[in-house]
Amino acid sequence: MSRILNLLRVQLRRDVSACRGTARVPLRTISCTTRKHAESDESLVLGKRWKDTADTVIIGGGCVGVSLAYHLAKGGVKDVVLLEKSELTAGSTWHAAGLTTYYHPGINLKNVHSDSIKLYETLEAETGQAVGFHQPGSVRIASTAARVDEMRYQMTRTHWHVTEQYFIGPEKVHELFPLLNIDKVLAGLWTPGDGHIDPYSLTMALAAGARMYGAQIYNPAPVTALTPTADGKWDVQTPHGTIRANRIVNASGFWAREVGQLIGFDHPTIPVHHQYIVTATVPEVKDLKKELAVIRDLEGSYYLRQERDGLLFGPYENMEKMVVQDSWVRDGVPPGFGKELFESDLDRIMEHVEMAMEMVPVLKKADIINIVSGPITYTPDLLPMVGPHHGVPNYWTAIGFGYGVIHAGGIGKFLSDWIRNGEPPYDLIECDPNRYGKWADVPFMLAKARESYGFNNVVGYPKEERFAGRPTSRKSGVYDLLKDNGSMGFHAGWEQPHWFYQPGDDTGYKPSFRRTNWFEPVGRECKLVMEKVGVIDLTPFAKFIVKGEDSLKLLDRLFANTMPKVGSTNVSHMLTATGRVFAEVTITQLAPGEFLLITGSGSELHDLRWIEKEATEGGFKVDISNVTEDIGVLGIAGPNSRKVLQKLTDEDMSDAGFKFLQCKLIELAGIPVRAIRISYTGELGWELYIDQKSMAAVYQAMMEAGKDEGIDNFGTYAMSSLRLEKGFRGWGAEMNCDTNPLEAGLDYFIKLNKPADFIGKAALQEIKAKGLKRKLSYISLDTDNIDPEGNETVWYNGKVVGNTTSGAYSYSSQQSLAFAYLPPDLCSVGQKVEVELLGKKYPAMVIQEPLVLTEPTRTRLQKKAKGKA
Repeated sequence: MSRILNLLRVQLRRDVSACRGTARVPLRTISCTTRKHAESDESLVLGKRWKDTADTVIIGGGCVGVSLAYHLAKGGVKDVVLLEKSELTAGSTWHAAGLTTYYHPGINLKNVHSDSIKLYETLEAETGQAVGFHQPGSVRIASTAARVDEMRYQMTRTHWHVTEQYFIGPEKVHELFPLLNIDKVLAGLWTPGDGHIDPYSLTMALAAGARMYGAQIYNPAPVTALTPTADGKWDVQTPHGTIRANRIVNASGFWAREVGQLIGFDHPTIPVHHQYIVTATVPEVKDLKKELAVIRDLEGSYYLRQERDGLLFGPYENMEKMVVQDSWVRDGVPPGFGKELFESDLDRIMEHVEMAMEMVPVLKKADIINIVSGPITYTPDLLPMVGPHHGVPNYWTAIGFGYGVIHAGGIGKFLSDWIRNGEPPYDLIECDPNRYGKWADVPFMLAKARESYGFNNVVGYPKEERFAGRPTSRKSGVYDLLKDNGSMGFHAGWEQPHWFYQPGDDTGYKPSFRRTNWFEPVGRECKLVMEKVGVIDLTPFAKFIVKGEDSLKLLDRLFANTMPKVGSTNVSHMLTATGRVFAEVTITQLAPGEFLLITGSGSELHDLRWIEKEATEGGFKVDISNVTEDIGVLGIAGPNSRKVLQKLTDEDMSDAGFKFLQCKLIELAGIPVRAIRISYTGELGWELYIDQKSMAAVYQAMMEAGKDEGIDNFGTYAMSSLRLEKGFRGWGAEMNCDTNPLEAGLDYFIKLNKPADFIGKAALQEIKAKGLKRKLSYISLDTDNIDPEGNETVWYNGKVVGNTTSGAYSYSSQQSLAFAYLPPDLCSVGQKVEVELLGKKYPAMVIQEPLVLTEPTRTRLQKKAKGKA
């Protein structure tokens, strides 16, 4: 060990300028001198005819930006221009370790990874440019019981995808990586086709392809100003001239904040330091007959792969030791920085170096030829920001890539398809750039970037919560009253209670793949709502006001349902042109031509951008305002909810006086409240919309008035269980941009016969005529200490036939429930299937929905029965 430590320390004393030690950088790369020579011809592009107009201008010549240029041009878009401030690959691309993997713990980001790898496999043949792509496969190593559970959990979520992935034992792990110390290995997750690619060569091949299909690349061509025009276009200014563009795409890597600031945005992206180590030839590696699989030692928090006849390994140090380049947030990226590196720091990574040497003993005697320490860009949640940005027209982002190489090919295709076709090819809302608002300030961003880097390889549990940077400036009017009484969840900057503590409870956040400390308390809360009365903080709902002479016309165009009358509420859906569900919104007409729109917390700016875009492009005379932070929301639900409210108001709260889906402006304890009779629990209840400043007073008045009725708090976990019992669909689960409303069972809300030509109407008519290829089914499961949560694989006769979308335990019926998409011939009530949970297949059966009738339905049936009597 002393030998490697001495070599490392010698390395640390070396100069770290851009071309420093280029002979010792990873052997697959070429020196800075060679690169400049190789790109000398490209610099002549400024001598060519300057394009004054363009369809799309891409700002940034890293692998992501160049991939987008390639895909747009190949897709037939004319006048694609890419502007790079210095050299292609300058920034994070040139020094990246180049890992590629099909694996991702999410759902649709697997598609991004798959599209990238499929492109990289054929790019060299297409362009004639070598890309240095190696595909020895990869193994994620499990050395704890929790890791084994995590791998089984991920296998459950992978079987219904096209990605090839296998859960393997220690013997197979050792076969794929024979230099491994197998003593601590319990299992592995093997992904064939994974590997690594030379980022520089990849980018140059993509650039060659982009030019081949007609795109123009200018470098060096820094963007100095971005000016919107009256018709929604952009004037992109550079030292060489101005280009009028239909749209611009910010793909500028760790310069993303600076480009965004040209038009008034402070994008929450920040560079962090990442280091990896490269060894000289290792005899044991050289003697191998085939290339080693890439390994990811999750407990050691590092990746390791073969680099020619040596090894390359990169650790992710913990959040206390990792370094954030916060000066760049404050002062900007230093002028001229592009292919420079940071000073390496052995102390930060030594813990991981030692773990790597324990797992791969040949490292102990390996000579080190380089330590690379360079900037990579992080967002607060480690996911990129991809798509059109709210606030200005035709401004798109492709920024915040902590793993740009594996994302580049797939994201280029995803954005190209979206730009060319007018809607995303599949749902990727987790990467929507509009998931952040002004609440994502610099302190929050710094705390989250540190946490995300340090937690890079922590166990990924269901219902994961991370607590750095919380709370933000977004606090509901009752936050201070509730914060110490329960377990809080994070929703678009807001804190919202998941469940509440009672004396004797096992409190705190204790994640698990099985039922954990919240299971019994959530059952208690469900019982509260079913039998007495509960109160929930729903403030994170996004809230918009749409009014004006064309408000009804606009909403009739946007939504597939008819618009409610004044004083009434309904549930409506915005669809894409191809008939997929873009959003679910609760709409109330407050006054003639004035509408209140309520949507999910995570969809706030996602939905608002869509609405504003249609209003602008359609020339509708409307005023649209976002009142999300001004209005607090309390939900009250349960058979005693009417009694509680009646004590606080003179308004008639009876069933006849205040009907289901009716909205009234009332006073509660003397405070103005807009009350809507609706509850996502499916029980008798109201949503109360209150000025944030008065919210605590209303809450306290209800809690005092409800003492004799057994009032208490309940959280979102209980609401999720109750809504599933009632058969309520959830946006982002049962419906999203991967589903159409007919297969989701939303026919009741889709008015194909309404006069207005709503977006997606023609597509739905065609879908209906052709028939559905799958349908949403309601299933019960016979489980033990585990419940479905969504995205699990459904099996029938040994074959994968579908996937769950959401799931929970039904405390009313004492069984697990789930929604699942199945082929039409397997959707009949009584049909038996199996649902995979943690590697075990549990019996399941399609049942009649809903399991529990909603309160309005129960009341209607009771009245009907009395009438017959």
